[in-house]
Amino acid sequence: MSSLFPALERALPADRVLSDPDVLSSYARDEAERAPFAVPAAVVRPRSTTEVAAVVAFCAERGIPVVARGAGTGLSGGANAIAGCVVVSFEAMNQILRIDPDERLAVVQPGVVNEELRQACARHGLWYPPDPASAPWSTIGGNVSTNAGGVCCVKYGVTRDYVLGMESVMGRGEVVRLGRRTAKGVAGYDLTGLMVGSEGTLGLVTEVTLRLRGARAAERTVVGSFDGLAAAGRAVAAVAASGVVPSALELVDRHCLKAVDDWKRMGLTDSGDVLLLARCDAPGPAGDEEAEQLLACFEQGGATWSARSTDEAEAEALFAARRLAYPALERLGAVLTEDVCVPRMLVPEMLTRIERIAAEHDITIASLAHAGDGNLHPMTVVPPGDDDARARGHAALERIVDEALSLGGTVTGEHGVGLLKKRGLAAEAGPGVLALHRAVKSALDPAGIFNPGKVLP
Repeated sequence: MSSLFPALERALPADRVLSDPDVLSSYARDEAERAPFAVPAAVVRPRSTTEVAAVVAFCAERGIPVVARGAGTGLSGGANAIAGCVVVSFEAMNQILRIDPDERLAVVQPGVVNEELRQACARHGLWYPPDPASAPWSTIGGNVSTNAGGVCCVKYGVTRDYVLGMESVMGRGEVVRLGRRTAKGVAGYDLTGLMVGSEGTLGLVTEVTLRLRGARAAERTVVGSFDGLAAAGRAVAAVAASGVVPSALELVDRHCLKAVDDWKRMGLTDSGDVLLLARCDAPGPAGDEEAEQLLACFEQGGATWSARSTDEAEAEALFAARRLAYPALERLGAVLTEDVCVPRMLVPEMLTRIERIAAEHDITIASLAHAGDGNLHPMTVVPPGDDDARARGHAALERIVDEALSLGGTVTGEHGVGLLKKRGLAAEAGPGVLALHRAVKSALDPAGIFNPGKVLP
């Protein structure tokens, strides 16, 4: 690949192509602990769609793999480099091009950070709901790539529900516009929806048009402590059966609480082993009624303590602690994490199975969950140098994937397939559906250059 750099540099403006070995190494992987990676042959940081198209056309002509990268916060290896590839980093395409309060939409480049967009929308009295835990760092392009969710998606949906249209560079370098900017539209196949969640395997998204909502009503926060995962799971099932749709329903187990407490000294472990955090945002008296129903559901599940928070700062601190759980665990060692989703009424059963798997593999499994929509994130921490613990952790997490499928669940709720979930996707989809996936991939990526080896087994 020694001849790659001069030719690629001739195709682009100055300073777009990076080739320093130390710099290339920093673009080799995302945050997926278990996923393989390689050092890319080159990294390109384009500043326009025209430059992205030039890179794709260059690589398609030569059969060079292309791996798209946002902020590198992914947890499935979807942005990991492979040998000989060109990584296209969208960090320099980070402009909010338009916020339209009348049409309630935003037009952004893929490198825009999620939280920065949310703050910009708020200044116009608007709201962009998808809020992954990585929102302060992850980019809209990365969120689109994995169809990211977040805390409030139990009520407001995931990234796909907010993508109206996009500009994309396709398999030979051609630029297309997909979707629309109107509130409704059913013309043709939903190619926009197909691109969302495709993890860079079908094309490179260079601009996104997003649906926005009006500013939300004030939220009520309800908190409950439980002696174990089974009791907390019963409370989650009670909420699902009640008909109340909370704007958030999060579960944090004792291992996560202790890790955050040891780091931030927040006193989270004082009241119980498992914490449920719920919010509701119906306006006026309806919101008060929802909060009371949530309290009743927590008590029905067996809460040792539950209350409606009257202190907004305290409520925000509790949800901040939930977001801190993953980095708190990272302080203890390498975090092996899973991302499965089961029917909401089966959350208690799935949590019970996770506890049993942990015991059988003699490991500690910490659990976080977007419990309101059945999306569970079991994690185990591997102490530095403990290869035996790593092997047991891998085996346990693979069993968790199988157990989720046996309950009618899915192998990923929001992290994507990437490299880590290919076996699970094969088991979930079956040969016929995988053949459809491969046909779509071949049609949109005729040169086979977009993120090869990812998603499809």
